[in-house]
Amino acid sequence: MKTLDDVLLELARLAIYEGLTRKKLIDKQAYINRYPELSKKQAVFVTLNKIEGDRSSLRGCIGSILPVRPLIDDVIYNARAAAFNDPRFPPLSLPEFDEIKIEISLLSIPQKITYTTIDELKQKVKMFRHGVILKLSGRQATFLPQVWEQIPDFDLFFEHLCQKAGLAGNCLDYHPEIYVYEVKKIEED
Repeated sequence: MKTLDDVLLELARLAIYEGLTRKKLIDKQAYINRYPELSKKQAVFVTLNKIEGDRSSLRGCIGSILPVRPLIDDVIYNARAAAFNDPRFPPLSLPEFDEIKIEISLLSIPQKITYTTIDELKQKVKMFRHGVILKLSGRQATFLPQVWEQIPDFDLFFEHLCQKAGLAGNCLDYHPEIYVYEVKKIEED
């Protein structure tokens, strides 16, 4: 029997293929019958990377921060959204389908960080382990823990996160709400 990790990756790939071909391939009830864990609520992000030789580049990333729907539905929804609705990219095309590698991040429940100074925040946010949600003035953005691999500097990481939220790069000076979470990362070979 396949592992749950294998099934999640299979579901994500099938969901994208369904979106490309308009063919119905996923029998959700059959999957839930074999893997009951798929019916539990779980927040996931689905990241698509385009493989070009020995390099890869982001091709889409969409997810849920809180567990609001069953795992099977969150994976299917976010896989399709990453492929077809990420505003940073045009919709995925059929020729690109075989060039993408899928990564799924299963999120823990976000925990609010209490802090009074940026130095105190630096002590509480664990680089490479924590994903971060930043909220300020009705705006919000998140970076998965994997982003630390591209931006391994605390100040630069938060500058980019502030900008992703549509705020000035120095938004930490205005004491935004900060939440952290951890992920279990699953990726295709």
